[in-house]
Amino acid sequence: NLVQTTEHNPVLVHGGPFANIAHGCNSAIATRMALTFGDYVVTEAGFGADLGAEKFFNIKCRQSGLRPDLTVLVATTLSLKMHGGVPEADITKPNREGIVQGFANLDKHIENLQSFGQTVLVALNRFTSDTDEEIELIMRHCEQKGIRCVVNNAYTDGGIGAADLAHAVVEEIENNPSRPLRFTYDDNDSPAAKIEKIAHTIYGAGEVVFSQKAEKKLKQIKSWNLNHLPVCIAKTQYSFSADPKRYGLVKDFQFAINDIELNAGAGFIVAIAGEMLRMPGLPKHPQAHQIKVVNGKIEGLY
Repeated sequence: NLVQTTEHNPVLVHGGPFANIAHGCNSAIATRMALTFGDYVVTEAGFGADLGAEKFFNIKCRQSGLRPDLTVLVATTLSLKMHGGVPEADITKPNREGIVQGFANLDKHIENLQSFGQTVLVALNRFTSDTDEEIELIMRHCEQKGIRCVVNNAYTDGGIGAADLAHAVVEEIENNPSRPLRFTYDDNDSPAAKIEKIAHTIYGAGEVVFSQKAEKKLKQIKSWNLNHLPVCIAKTQYSFSADPKRYGLVKDFQFAINDIELNAGAGFIVAIAGEMLRMPGLPKHPQAHQIKVVNGKIEGLY
C-alpha cells in the first residue's frame, strides 16, 4: 500500500504476518520493487532480532538471493531496563543499574546479527523519559563493543530527528564492504536439526525436545520429500526462550516444540514453541469505526 507520512513522504507499507507467528517481513517482490526506486532501501524484519532478523536471513534471503549491506538493531532504554530486571511499571524511571543489566540482552542480539556476517548499527529510539546519563551510558557501551550507536529522535522531531540515523546508515554502508551472508543451517539439514541449530545458536537454548505430535508431523514431511524447506519457529517475542516472562539473557533452558505445521505454498515449515496463537485476535469493534473526516481533517487515528 502506498501511503504518506505527516511530512508528505511516500512510504510503501505492507500488511504482513508477524515475526512471532510467521516470517515477519514483506515479500521479495516488494523489496525488489523498492530497490528499483531508491539508492537505499530500509525494510523491516519485525519484533525481536531473534525472530524477525533470523527469519529474514534464513528464509527470505535464502530463497530470494537478497543480501543486505547493513542491519540496524533498534533499542530503547525501556527495553533494556525491562530485560535488566526492572518491573514494567517502573521502566520510565531512571535506573542505571537496570540498563547495565540489560546490556547482556542487547549484546546477544548483536552477536546473533554478526553471526550472519552483518555489519550492525544500533538505533536508539529516544523517549521523553530518557535522561542524558542513560543515553550516554548506552552510547559508551556500544562504542566499547565497536558498534556504532545513533540516537533517533524521529518520534518527537519528525524526519529531521532521524537525519543523524539516516546519515549513519549511509556512512556504514559506504565505509564497510559487503560481506557474504552466513546462514544458521544448511538446506540439507533435517527440519529437526534446523530447529535445534536456531535454538542453540540464536536463542541460547540447551536441550530441544519435540512432542509426539511434532515428531509425527516431521515424519510426514520427510515422507513428502520436503525436508529441504527452511523452518520458521513461532514463539514469544518477549524472550529468547518460549516463556514470555523470562526476560534478559537466558541460557541453557529447555526449548519445547509442541507442534509442526507445513506451509507448503509459502515454502517453509512452522515449528510451534510454547503457547502461541497463530491468528492474532481482533477486537469486536475495529478502529475503522472511529475514523472520521471532520472539516477536511482525519480524526480517530492512533
